[in-house]
Amino acid sequence: MKRSRKKFIGFFGGSFDPPHKGHLKVCSQSIKTLKLNKLFWVVTEKNPFKKKHFFSINARIKKSKEITKNKKKIEVQFLEKKVNSKRTIDQIKYLIRKNKESKFFLIVGSDNLINFHKWKKWKELIKLSNLVVFPRKGFDKKSKKSAIVRHLKKEKIIFIKTEKIDISSTDVRKKILNLKKCK
Repeated sequence: MKRSRKKFIGFFGGSFDPPHKGHLKVCSQSIKTLKLNKLFWVVTEKNPFKKKHFFSINARIKKSKEITKNKKKIEVQFLEKKVNSKRTIDQIKYLIRKNKESKFFLIVGSDNLINFHKWKKWKELIKLSNLVVFPRKGFDKKSKKSAIVRHLKKEKIIFIKTEKIDISSTDVRKKILNLKKCK
């Protein structure tokens, strides 16, 4: 199969509160499986579906850069001030303008698929990118029955078959809090 000259670019966004090896594994697997030329690891100030963040935005950006420093195809970005928006749709549009003639892949966990229909301009987002879904423990069955899956054509959604990553930012924060309590 001959590949066009289009660049394949991944968009992996989130609060990364904190970033961890599971996030890095998703990125590495995406680069390999989708043959990505580049992957934007986009840190957001605050997830609109969460109440508050644990670490500061600067700490999360710094840790994201540290965890990805040996991955040449991963570029950590904080786009909210450049784009004047925290929304994925606006950030993807910005990156598309900066990377013309590229094919974009929006990378999410199966937990995000369940509420994807609540994202701002989700239908437009799907037109601009292919949706790539990674398994998350406890969410896969429900995500495959979600409104978004029923709406999308099969070529616009890619389910990555890999072992579930058994780590989450929530678990990492709990461990940090428990360590603080022990001191």
